[in-house]
Amino acid sequence: MDSINSALQTFVAYAWGTPLLVLLIGGGVFLLISSRGRPYRHLGHSLALLRGQYDNPDDPGQVSHRQALSTALSGTLGLGNIAGVAIAITAGGPGAIFWMWVTALLGVATKFYTATLAVMYRGKDSQGEAQGGPMYVIREGLGKRWQPLAYLFAIAGLMGMLPLFQANQAVQLLRVAFAEPAGWVSADNQFYFDAGLGVIFAVAVLIVVSGRIQRIGRFAVAIVPAMVIFYLLMALMVIGSFWRDIPAVLSLILSDAFSGHAIAGGALGVVITTGVSRGAFSNEAGIGTESLAHGAAKTTEPVREGVVAMLGPIIDTLVVCSCTALVILLTGVWTQADGVAGVALTSQAFSSVLGDWGPLALLVMVVPLAFSTVVTFWYYGLKCFVFLFGSRAQWLYTVSYLSLIVIGAMASLEIVSNLIIGMYAVMAIPTMVSTLLLSGRVNRAAHDYFTKMEQQ
Repeated sequence: MDSINSALQTFVAYAWGTPLLVLLIGGGVFLLISSRGRPYRHLGHSLALLRGQYDNPDDPGQVSHRQALSTALSGTLGLGNIAGVAIAITAGGPGAIFWMWVTALLGVATKFYTATLAVMYRGKDSQGEAQGGPMYVIREGLGKRWQPLAYLFAIAGLMGMLPLFQANQAVQLLRVAFAEPAGWVSADNQFYFDAGLGVIFAVAVLIVVSGRIQRIGRFAVAIVPAMVIFYLLMALMVIGSFWRDIPAVLSLILSDAFSGHAIAGGALGVVITTGVSRGAFSNEAGIGTESLAHGAAKTTEPVREGVVAMLGPIIDTLVVCSCTALVILLTGVWTQADGVAGVALTSQAFSSVLGDWGPLALLVMVVPLAFSTVVTFWYYGLKCFVFLFGSRAQWLYTVSYLSLIVIGAMASLEIVSNLIIGMYAVMAIPTMVSTLLLSGRVNRAAHDYFTKMEQQ
């Protein structure tokens, strides 16, 4: 295991090196400038779209704008915001949060482009059903000579969308917050307890995914908004207890972002890399996975889905991740981690203020969101699988995916985290390259759409 983990750490270090940081951050800056900030000025339009003001049930696609955004958010909200932020702070220090914010601000522009392209260049799978996503954008928008990039995304997507991290952290929180205090778990039976929870988790996932994207969309729109509001209220209770310390913590984040005094002894490069990689893991801007959901939206206007998608990084990173970071930093648990990482550290932060109710309240929020993420990742991975192998063997993918939920419940957090973060880096390459190459077409479509809207 140590050799596997060491190899994955080396892979992640190279994958998230300077070239990829330049591609993500530099590409985001280019898209922001190229769009002249116009999408940012129309964030209010996204609310009208989410209210269904422009919905037409006869439009091509499979889910409404609201269901598409909820599905995309269910793939990012949850453990990426709870466990991912904790991992970012323990690995890169408080300054990593600043770089997560940077990825979110630039990610607004990036998501506008990737989601618009996902609808603009829908392709057809082996069954003739219209599909959206980076691999179809590359094939339909750039042509066959760019096909290797499409395959690269699909292969990385298959591995990066594995349910290992979510299953691992959800089971760990259930054990720490509920089973261990009740005396149900000991060193002798922990393996069997985790495996049993993994099996239950897998069966529940099977029930939802059997309804495909339509049922996933309905499930996400019912779960995601309620759980986000619940978590924000819980986080604000903790933050409010330390309101006098908020300016000092914000100052610490800013100073550490440029000095690099991370817990891990990290240099500035470690802080930036950790923040950007975890920011990408949190909001998926520039990674391309969210466009797999947005590409299923019912619309004839690609720009509309781009406008809706822009809300993702704002809700996900600027709001939810920031609350998690403040909870961890204000309570001071990050300075006494002693090997505690991921969701266990966040749980410890809530416990320091809310007592025994903290982990239980976190459990109520995290488990449904982790579950919705696993369900959404099944859909993402299935689209990659079908692109690579056709639709006949879909059952094989589903059986393998459900098995990995059980394995993830018992796996090492570090190995799981490194594998997925590494695959996110690989997915970013074809997504950002194709987006930058096709950005001019999005600009022209956006100009026409916003001009027409402003004249109405």
